[in-house]
Amino acid sequence: MFSGIVEEAAPVVALEKDKSNLHITMECSFANELKIDQSISHNGVCLTVVKKGDKTYTVTAIKETLDKSNLGLLEIGSKVNLERSLRADAMVDGHFVQGHVDQTAVCTEVREADGSWYFRFEYEPTGDNITVEKGSVSVNGVSLTVVNSRDKSFEVAIIPFTYDVTNFHQIKPGTVVNLEFDIIGKYITKIVRQILAEKEQG
Repeated sequence: MFSGIVEEAAPVVALEKDKSNLHITMECSFANELKIDQSISHNGVCLTVVKKGDKTYTVTAIKETLDKSNLGLLEIGSKVNLERSLRADAMVDGHFVQGHVDQTAVCTEVREADGSWYFRFEYEPTGDNITVEKGSVSVNGVSLTVVNSRDKSFEVAIIPFTYDVTNFHQIKPGTVVNLEFDIIGKYITKIVRQILAEKEQG
């Protein structure tokens, strides 16, 4: 479980294909504090540390993960948003993020707004994945508030701190990002749809 508060955007220093899997090696400031088997969020994807050094560590993404996220698009030097798992006694500053990416979206617009930025993302709704105005959404692992919610798109407003600390400063039109929709919203949507379906059948 995570909160969507990114600790740093760290560079990829090595990529190794292993059949349908991908071993990803990151260099980050807290690598020496990590332990084998520890869970880390990478652009919103929960992955397990399988190898570590003083400045680097390695995780493995399987085919299922690569198919449903943007991790398969990583290159050497790509910045990845990192967050260690939430402690039970920690304050939740963002919202509960599971680290289970629902799908990807494409950035279609970036516009400046006198010191901040608006990013628009388009996606194909699947299952119970929707956004609601002023609701929560995780974009590349960053906990954000939805604005201008539409059926197949939404916007988020990014302050300078978030822009600098996360990989949002590298996102431009055409960039693929990972989405995790709010878990409470998904459950409510599913329940409502089931109730409506039962009424139609009854």
